[in-house]
Amino acid sequence: MKHAVIVAHPNPGSLTRAAATAYAQAVEALGHQALIRDLYPLDFDPRLQAAEIPGAAGYVFGADVLEERRLLADADVFAFVYPLWFNAPPAMLKGYVDRVFSMGFGYGPAVGGTEPLLEGKKLISFSFSGAPESWVRDSGALRALMTVFDLHLAAVCGLQVLDHRHIGGIVPGITDEAVADVLTQVGRTVTETFSGDRPAAV
Repeated sequence: MKHAVIVAHPNPGSLTRAAATAYAQAVEALGHQALIRDLYPLDFDPRLQAAEIPGAAGYVFGADVLEERRLLADADVFAFVYPLWFNAPPAMLKGYVDRVFSMGFGYGPAVGGTEPLLEGKKLISFSFSGAPESWVRDSGALRALMTVFDLHLAAVCGLQVLDHRHIGGIVPGITDEAVADVLTQVGRTVTETFSGDRPAAV
C-alpha cells in the first residue's frame, strides 16, 4: 500500500513533524510505501483561488494543485498529521483539502450533485493538542472535529475512515520520555491498523 502522509506544522522540530516521520517509518517496516507531504516546507498556498471554483465559466487548477494530485493519485491511504488550533486543523491543512481534494480529484460532477472519486481508499488521522486528551474527548471537541472534517471529507470523496488518534497534553517543555511514548503510540497504531490485528475503528 502507498500512504500519503500529509503533515501541517510550521516548526520543523515539532512533535507533529516527528510523528509524521514515525508513521512513515512504521508503514515502511510493514513493507508499505510512504510519501510525506510536509506542507510548510513545500510553501503550499492554502488559499483557494477564484479560478479553481467550479462554475459556468469553467475553472482551472493551479500547477501546485495538479502536482499534488499527480503525486497522490496512486495513494491507498491518506494520513493527516497535525496540531489542533482552536480545536480545528491548521488553515494550511484545511486549504490543502479545499484545493487538492476538490472537484476532479476527491469528487466529480453527477446528476443532482457529485459522486466520490476516491472509493476504496482510506483515511487515518493523528492530531495533537496542549489540552488534556480527556477534555478534548469529553467536551465533544474531537467528535465535532471528526464530524465536520474527517467524516464529511470521507462521505464526499468515498474514503473509509480507519481511525483518528488524538493525543493531548503536548505542551512546551514536554519530556523526552513523553515524546518517545507518543511516537511509540503512533507506531503501534500503524502496526495494529495495517497488519490486520484489529478492525477499523470508525
